[in-house]
Amino acid sequence: MIQAYNFLFSWQLFPEKGTYEKGERPKSGTYKISSTDDRNILYFEMNWVTLENQAFSSEYHLEANGEFNSLDTDELSLFGKVHFIDSISFEVIFKKEDTPFMKILHEILPNGYMRVSEEGVLGDGIAYKDVSVYHKQMSVLPYSSSVSGALIKPTEEGMIRHKALTAMEEQTNMQLSQIRQQIELLALQAQEIQRRKDLSLLIYGAKLNFTPVIGQVYFLYEKKDGNYFLSMVSPKEWGNSKPFKSTVATVKLLADHTWMEVIES
Repeated sequence: MIQAYNFLFSWQLFPEKGTYEKGERPKSGTYKISSTDDRNILYFEMNWVTLENQAFSSEYHLEANGEFNSLDTDELSLFGKVHFIDSISFEVIFKKEDTPFMKILHEILPNGYMRVSEEGVLGDGIAYKDVSVYHKQMSVLPYSSSVSGALIKPTEEGMIRHKALTAMEEQTNMQLSQIRQQIELLALQAQEIQRRKDLSLLIYGAKLNFTPVIGQVYFLYEKKDGNYFLSMVSPKEWGNSKPFKSTVATVKLLADHTWMEVIES
């Protein structure tokens, strides 16, 4: 089943990366998707542990032919359909009789993780959406990624490799997150410097009848002819005889001779 190739793994839950409206965030969990070699059937197995250390599991299988098929459950009126959107996304839609009640979208993300978005309606008619993020369990699975495959037993070497990969991923993700935060901070600082530069160019092009003092607050005005002038007099102190069209900004001269806008409270 070529379309399902990217999904046929056992996946480990990232509890902290998900959002859960249906219930509380799980403590841990696994999500296994497998298929037979000779039939167009997908098998789904879910296991999760709550924050109170209660374990739950669920499993079902469906023929991936794009049509609704009866689920192998006690509820004869329950049907499910597997619909592949492309090679990195597919959805499972469930319905009772002729009424759809839940959709589960599976997506492979650019970083190789799988995102599972479950949308449905609770018993009281309230809609919900749960989003879970998983990563592949790699080669330490105690079972095969295919129902008909050979049993794979965990080895000490495999466990060491898996722990090393997990530690590497956590460390590099943390470092990348720190770098992204630094880049965002530098971008904000660059924007602030650019704002000061633009304001300074405007002020130094304006009319000055005095020598500004570092650290002092002044007022920048626009005249009716479109020119600008800097003054020590605030807008309130002009009274009714205002020699300007509008107040541009309250500004302060900094030690590097750039001007900063002062936000008055």
